[in-house]
Amino acid sequence: MATNPGHRPEDHAFVLPAATIAGTTFFAATGEARSAICNAATGETIGWQEHATAELVDRAVHAARNALIAWRHTTPAARGRLLRKIAELLEADRERLSAMQMQVSGKPRFEADLDVSDAAATFNYYASLCDDASMFAAESVAVPDDTLQAERMHEPMGVAALIVPWNFPMVTTAWKLAPALAAGCTAVLKPSELTSPTEHMLAEIVSEAGVPDGVVNVVNGGGDVGAWLTAHPLVDKISFTGSTASGRKVMQAAAQDMKRVTLELGGKSALIVRADADVAQAVTLAVGGAFANAGQMCSATARILVHDDVYRKFMAAFETAVRALVVAPPDHGGAAMGPLISAAQHARVTALVAEGVEAGAQIAFTGKLDSACADGFFMAPVVVAEPAANNTLWTDEVFGPVACVKSFRSDDEAIALANDTRYGLVATVATNDEKAARRYKAQLRAGLVWINTPQLIFPQVCWGGFGLSGIGRELGVAGLRSYQELRHAVGLRA
Repeated sequence: MATNPGHRPEDHAFVLPAATIAGTTFFAATGEARSAICNAATGETIGWQEHATAELVDRAVHAARNALIAWRHTTPAARGRLLRKIAELLEADRERLSAMQMQVSGKPRFEADLDVSDAAATFNYYASLCDDASMFAAESVAVPDDTLQAERMHEPMGVAALIVPWNFPMVTTAWKLAPALAAGCTAVLKPSELTSPTEHMLAEIVSEAGVPDGVVNVVNGGGDVGAWLTAHPLVDKISFTGSTASGRKVMQAAAQDMKRVTLELGGKSALIVRADADVAQAVTLAVGGAFANAGQMCSATARILVHDDVYRKFMAAFETAVRALVVAPPDHGGAAMGPLISAAQHARVTALVAEGVEAGAQIAFTGKLDSACADGFFMAPVVVAEPAANNTLWTDEVFGPVACVKSFRSDDEAIALANDTRYGLVATVATNDEKAARRYKAQLRAGLVWINTPQLIFPQVCWGGFGLSGIGRELGVAGLRSYQELRHAVGLRA
């Protein structure tokens, strides 16, 4: 393995290292695996990601284990200062980070900027928890014996394997890394090979902030690298964001050593539009929920349920909005939706739509592509009306700009339709009836319910769902606790 500095991600035809371990970068030997990093808006290869070997994964985990000895005993206040510094450096490097996200993912400028803001906010939030002594101090526990005393303690789990996806690479890295560091854990980060440049930049920022070598290590590559990492016996905790199918494999690997797991997986989320809703507002919620990030979101509004009384009005306004949506490269001034991440993802989503139509789904209308979309992996938004309950476009996660619309006649029917899914991540309700809103909040089987708001995510509010949407919660206090082991001690009173 070579340890030369290589090229920075913003360089033309850059080459990213197979791993960064305890402050040292490792490049693969000639002939070892690497993959192309493409500009999603043009299809051009802009760089190469070298892949880690099993030996490098093992070395990274051991580096994290060695660094844990000192890191777990740093004070929460000291860790909080480092997290704030990371947030500060993210904001200072906003232009470069956003530009790389736009280039690799094809995100419009406003989406790329929002990702930087969300990542910085997450590090700041967990820095604030480090200032709260109750998050880390031992707590007295009352027991029914006056001669005994008991206490409860939250301690670092150990080495955390953090596996992040390509759709929100910087955001999901922050969601995992910030609470892991706050808790006193060390980490081995495994980015998606499709969008690794942003994590490479983030790792540089973590080092620049003063986080000690070995506390955060990065291994790059595909599924085999993830498999080596999740199976490693010295990994104590796995946090994975990705498909449900991959999540099952992670869970199986974790079972061998009973590793702690957090799995943030797929979704098939619903927007419910009641008869009393502001239809214009509901259309805005539908467009943003279904087509942000080209629909490549676990929380995407894939199912839209509209009351019969406003169905025609909604569909007419929705069609106007979808046809007006500017699908274009990120450097296009009015771009509201960018491309899919890769040629493979484009082919997958296109095939799923074709299969759904062949099975009887009717396309109500589509959006249109800007003239600048001749290259790259662009796909026009697709809206399907009244698909059968067993049509795959209605039941399965598509992960692309496809939304299905069904009508309903009663709240009972809407709740039943929304809950008729193997997933349960999020849901949105458009209504001006407070009593109805309370009922939906209570009865929708979703980890997060929005009422008359877009898909706002705050680091203070937990993220996670039911069923095939995963296990555990990220963000909030629960996000910190997911990297802490709960211990108790009982002894005679002094």
